[in-house]
Amino acid sequence: MGMGKENRDRIAKRAAQELKNGMAVNLGIGIPTQVADYVPEGVQIVFHAENGILFAGGAPNPGEEDAFLCNAGGYPVTIVDGASYCDSSIAFAMIRRGCIDITILGALEVSERGDLANWIVPGKRVAGIGGAMELAQKAKKVIVLMNHVNRQGESKVKKQCELPLTARACVKLIITEMAVMEVVENGLLLKEIMSPYTVDDVVRHTEAALIIPEQITYIP
Repeated sequence: MGMGKENRDRIAKRAAQELKNGMAVNLGIGIPTQVADYVPEGVQIVFHAENGILFAGGAPNPGEEDAFLCNAGGYPVTIVDGASYCDSSIAFAMIRRGCIDITILGALEVSERGDLANWIVPGKRVAGIGGAMELAQKAKKVIVLMNHVNRQGESKVKKQCELPLTARACVKLIITEMAVMEVVENGLLLKEIMSPYTVDDVVRHTEAALIIPEQITYIP
């Protein structure tokens, strides 16, 4: 099921609230790339790209794209003061060494225990798993941004992933157009609900069991 620009922007804006000053952050393809446009004022983030950029910035204004400056997904980006470049082997070494505080990724499915499937649908041609496997395993915190349901209207928040896994038990926070869910020891904690949805809406569209606290934040 498709998602409009307003919902994509809301998800990216909510994800940006998880960023703290001085963090090293990697952004995946899709909605995660928009997070750089919503960094809170006064917060400086070291955005890392696997193709070899440190201190990447947000998307350029239309017409101001630099054909030689893009992120790992091939999309145009900007840089901020202090930016530096390296080859991809060094960029991946930073990931493997555990230097990335947060990676924000898209997903095809996430299970209630935090398993991540985001790289292949059986029968579809893809270039390969890419850096997602290493980011999912080595980043200190993994946040997933995605549609709550797929194009068939089926929940992407699963009891158990049906698609091939990228990594097991790696996801800590899930943000969709409906809700914000935290992976905790005994399941998925429903923390926040996006307007205009209700608790019943989220439960009805979620295959995984949800822990519903007495206090839930509603995001207008």
